[in-house]
Amino acid sequence: MSTTETDDLPDTDTEAAAEATTEEKKPEKPKLTLDVKIAKPSACERHVTVTIAREDVERYIKEQFNEIAPKAELPGFRAGRAPRKLVERQFKNSVHEQVKGKLLMDSLTQISDEHEFSAISEPDFDFQAVNIPDDGPLVFEFDIEVRPEFDMPQWKGLHLKRPIYEHTEADIDAHLSKLLARYGNFVELDGPVESGDGAVVKLNMTFLDGDTIVSSRHNEQMAVRPILSFNDAKLEGFDKLLLGKKVGDTFTAKLSVSEDSENAALRGKELTARFELLEVRQLKLPELDDGFLDRIGGFKDEAELRAEVKKELDRQLKYQQQKQVREQITGLLTVAATWELPPELLRRQSKRELDRAIMELQSSGFDNTAINAHANELRRNTLSYTARALKEHFILERIAEDEKIDAEPADFDKEIELIAEQADESPRRVRARLEKKGQIDSLRNQIVERKVIDQITSTATFQDAPYTPPKNDTAAVSFAIAGGDGGASIPEAKHAGSDEEQVPGALKQPTKKSE
Repeated sequence: MSTTETDDLPDTDTEAAAEATTEEKKPEKPKLTLDVKIAKPSACERHVTVTIAREDVERYIKEQFNEIAPKAELPGFRAGRAPRKLVERQFKNSVHEQVKGKLLMDSLTQISDEHEFSAISEPDFDFQAVNIPDDGPLVFEFDIEVRPEFDMPQWKGLHLKRPIYEHTEADIDAHLSKLLARYGNFVELDGPVESGDGAVVKLNMTFLDGDTIVSSRHNEQMAVRPILSFNDAKLEGFDKLLLGKKVGDTFTAKLSVSEDSENAALRGKELTARFELLEVRQLKLPELDDGFLDRIGGFKDEAELRAEVKKELDRQLKYQQQKQVREQITGLLTVAATWELPPELLRRQSKRELDRAIMELQSSGFDNTAINAHANELRRNTLSYTARALKEHFILERIAEDEKIDAEPADFDKEIELIAEQADESPRRVRARLEKKGQIDSLRNQIVERKVIDQITSTATFQDAPYTPPKNDTAAVSFAIAGGDGGASIPEAKHAGSDEEQVPGALKQPTKKSE
């Protein structure tokens, strides 16, 4: 091959370098000329009015037509050969829609870069209501919820109390009885309810406002305990109300609807609960013989089973201790957090906060009855609880940002495994459910906040203080007597191979002994 022929061939390396140089020298897209006005209706709300200069609108329209004109097909013309004005007239509406989308996206990105918005929600605006005018600037508005602005409190070197408690044999007896209840047998009683110890009743319940039926619940089974808890009300003295009652008896009680009920018309109102007793059963626990111990977890004797029960109690105690410490920390950090949070914001965020509280209880080994009771307590006080939780979250999230604290993949795996163990499900199914319900972000917040609390406690000084774990005195029903949904769902843990209804308060078996 001659030198001349070789010189005539394209130098691919040179061409690639030239293209790269051209790409590098490609001018950056000019910024939009924006006039941004920000109103602050409250600490967490921003109303933003954006004006985009007409020059930018025209530039985007021109660029869009430049893109489609070479490919535009119109009757009587070959593709890309139609007159520009005809193309502009024919495709005006579709081009304006495309330009509107690009302008809104680019302006929101630029606003986010140029203004310190720590957003806690997506911008709320009506895309269809925004139109590109024939002349003059493009103006649009949106609302956005943001983290409030505040001075960071001093969080290092706090003085805290450390709750101290050692489980007794009586505690282990009580918890073991609760766990064994799922394997027990029920004996129907013909006589009256004599005590709440091991007694389970089935009721029809009707809730009335005067003579008007507001809601009803049928064939509801529950343990006989001092408190009967609903999403939006609670009845104290439930066990005493049932004493002496027999199957077929009807009786009534008064209870007040929570001020945070979804039914605004009934908030704070006293309703009448009418009960019909359908069934009374007494639980008989199984004998702890060798065969039974092996079947429920491969335990060689009762002592080994009791050791596993104590581990579970200690896990729950750790949650309660961490909760007590966290409450002290956040109580100190939120003293100056006097900003008011809009009720609508609280109602929108309440579901997320409830989901998070439930997941934390699940990963700490609590059974469904305990979780339901706590969830109902939160639902009855949803606005105050959510306000407190959000203020805590804003401050802890700021610390996380300053200290570069985040959730790692291994953190998610660990939390999901703990939830799966409590729910008696596979981690894969738990993860899929959390992703489907959009709860992974809530799980992330839970992990990050716990890490921040650990960081705070690592610099704190502690003084030991006696602590008594809360009593298991509540029968919880996931039902709103004034109407509304049941809130965050709690997957029910079932005993493998059993078709029996689960006994309230006994939904988790002891962890199987490691081989």
